[in-house]
Amino acid sequence: MPMLMIQGTYRVVGARPDGDSVRFIPDDPAQWDLVEGPHKVRRNSTGGAQLRLDGIDTLETHYRPPHGAELHQPAPFADRAADELVAWLGFTGVQRNSSGTITSSEPERVPGYILTRGADVHGRCVALAGRGPAPGTSGTPHHVDVALLRQTANFRQLSEGVAYPTYYSKLFFDLRDAMTEAVQAARQAGSGLWPADITTTGAKIDGLATITDTAVLLPKLFRRLADFLALGGGAPSLAGFRAFLDQRADRVLVLPTGQFTGLSTLVEVADQVVRLTRPPEDLVFQEA
Repeated sequence: MPMLMIQGTYRVVGARPDGDSVRFIPDDPAQWDLVEGPHKVRRNSTGGAQLRLDGIDTLETHYRPPHGAELHQPAPFADRAADELVAWLGFTGVQRNSSGTITSSEPERVPGYILTRGADVHGRCVALAGRGPAPGTSGTPHHVDVALLRQTANFRQLSEGVAYPTYYSKLFFDLRDAMTEAVQAARQAGSGLWPADITTTGAKIDGLATITDTAVLLPKLFRRLADFLALGGGAPSLAGFRAFLDQRADRVLVLPTGQFTGLSTLVEVADQVVRLTRPPEDLVFQEA
C-alpha cells in the first residue's frame, strides 16, 4: 500500500490530545500540499496540523454535540488511551490543567513521521503515526506493509486494548486484517477496555450520564447517541434514534456479508437498551 511519508515532530503542549489524535509539524510544512484527496490539511501558523489516527477510535475525552455541552466517555478508559499515546510517542513529565490541556512536557517536541493518503472533512490528516526517523524519504510515497504498520501508534493502541477498530474505505485490506488480529488478541486477553465493553451486548440508556460515566461503547455509537440525546435536551428516550441515524446517512460495508447498508440497520434498540449487532471490526465505513 503506497502512502505519502512525511518526517516531522509531534507537539502536545497547549493541546488536548486524546488517544487517536495528536498535533504534528512537518520539517517542511509545504509537504502538506502533497497530501492527496479532495480535502486540504488544515494547518496553523507554525505549519502544524491535527492528525486523526487511521483505523482506530478511542473513547472521547472531549466531544461537543452540535446542540449541547462538551461531553466525555468514561474517564478511566478515555484518559488511559490519551496517556498511552503521549507516552508511546516519547513525552514524559506531562502536566495538564483542569480542562485537560497539556501545559508542559519533556521534551517539548519529539521526532516522528506519518504515512497518509488524505485528510478528512474537518481538515485532519488521516495517518499512521510512527516515532523516530522516517524509514524513507520525506515527501515521497512509501510502501506500507504489515511489518511497518506494527511500528505505528495505531497498531499499538489496538494491541494494548485502549482503542476500538474503526475502519474506512481507504485503508487497504492487508493492514485492516492485521489490525483486526490485534483487536481480537487484545479482546481474548482481556486487555484495556475490552472487559468493560458493552457495544454488542447492549447499554441501557438512562440519559447522558449513562454514556459519559458508565457505558463503554464504540466512540462512533457514543457520538451518535450524544448528538441525539443532546438534541432532545438530555431526555433519555431512544424513540426515534434509528430514524435519526438514517438522517446521518452513515454508509457501511459489512465485511462478512459484503453488504452495503446504513448504520441504522446495524443498531438494535429495545426497552432503552441500544447495541451494535456486529462487532466493530466487521464494519468498513465510507469516507464522508
